[in-house]
Amino acid sequence: MGDTNPLTGVSGPGKFAVREDLPPSQNYGDRKMMQENIAGASTRPNPDVNPTVKPEPVVELFAPSGNKAQDVMAGVDMGPDVGSNALGMTKVTVKLSDTLAKMLPYDTTGEIAVLYQQALARGD
Repeated sequence: MGDTNPLTGVSGPGKFAVREDLPPSQNYGDRKMMQENIAGASTRPNPDVNPTVKPEPVVELFAPSGNKAQDVMAGVDMGPDVGSNALGMTKVTVKLSDTLAKMLPYDTTGEIAVLYQQALARGD
């Protein structure tokens, strides 16, 4: 963004002012060059894109199930199908008091210490 030499100072006002708010790529004459590049660009299709492949259709929220054999409650810990253990996610249980204990060295007001004592008293 312009000259970064601190000894030269900032751009002055008037006709000698230099635009410092534009990215370096937007210099005088760049717009004409960009328009010439666009005009000369190829309009033929990109060979990397396969026009015969159709995208998957969007399934609406209340559409019927595509998998009739699976229960609607699959992934929930109730019902006849698999529970949340099928998702492969483990439940992490960290006690609140353990988290607050890690914050105690940075407690400058004493508020964390009060919350830590309350969590210990509740068994959290």
